[in-house]
Amino acid sequence: MAHNHIPGDSKDHASNTNGGSQDNKYKVICFGEMLIDFVPTVGGVSLAEAPAFKKAPGGAPANVAVCISRLGGSSAFIGKLGDDDFGYMLSDILKENNVDNSGVRFETNARTALAFVTLRADGEREFLFFRHPSADMLLHESELDINLLKQAKIFHYGSISLISEPCKSAHLAAMKIAKSSGSILSYDPNLRLALWPSPEAARDGIMSIWEQADVIKMSEDEISFLTGGDDPNDDNIVLKKLFHPNLKLLVVTEGSEGCRYYTKEFKGRVAGVKVKPVDTTGAGDAFVGGILSSLATDVSLLKDEKRLREALLFANACGAATVTERGAIPALPTKEAVLKLIEKVST
Repeated sequence: MAHNHIPGDSKDHASNTNGGSQDNKYKVICFGEMLIDFVPTVGGVSLAEAPAFKKAPGGAPANVAVCISRLGGSSAFIGKLGDDDFGYMLSDILKENNVDNSGVRFETNARTALAFVTLRADGEREFLFFRHPSADMLLHESELDINLLKQAKIFHYGSISLISEPCKSAHLAAMKIAKSSGSILSYDPNLRLALWPSPEAARDGIMSIWEQADVIKMSEDEISFLTGGDDPNDDNIVLKKLFHPNLKLLVVTEGSEGCRYYTKEFKGRVAGVKVKPVDTTGAGDAFVGGILSSLATDVSLLKDEKRLREALLFANACGAATVTERGAIPALPTKEAVLKLIEKVST
């Protein structure tokens, strides 16, 4: 099935009062946080040592929405920003990238979330979040755009929106509306331990909606964390402890090594696309954007291992293309760039 997407029309879909025909059904709606990452102007330093910071738009669900749009798909973002200059800047960035922002709300009592992020000399990322609370945590169920949610072919979310109320209730309600409208539910647990009250709360919160997802993408670290320290490379651990009966696809990303995939019918791995990394920020979100843009075009590839592998190679290449430039959103690739990269590596 070909893309039904007409360039430039993505913002008009939401104004369809008839709820949109199948052709007009929003492909991918991403729910959750959008924030500003402050990244040091020099690499390999701790936050305390950084001489200066540069602001970069971020937030995993928003990155995924922009990625899908860059790849030629259609996407929307639902979340809450501060009624401040940063909030309006982020909302404009969505619009400039052809992401429908009609589901964005603005909060007068809290600021847009900020995160200071650095890649230390040892390669580990260090985060410092300013959310006490931030606007994204204050989205209420009553503020959800229900018509927009009903247009989701895929509804994608993380776990940060489950940490506190009222956002948690809004998240659960949005999942329910999307599911009952026939959406595929896509979940990236996106573990950020520093934001949860405790590791136990993180584990319980992340697992509380596990059984409802149709598609889950996770990292090796997240497997170790959620299974209480089991070997993330052991297929039996993954299948026994994390693969649930409703799941259509579980993908484990392994950075530059590529990814492993598990469905009810088959499992395997797809090698990564080798590039020279500059900044790994947003690579996982680009991977998610890559696989979801393929699924939005054709859900049946979940049943066809050959086509699933092609879609995962495309997703790996989306992640690889993103690490060759600094920042998440600025580095997200177009479909042409991804296909060119795959061609270059395979010749």
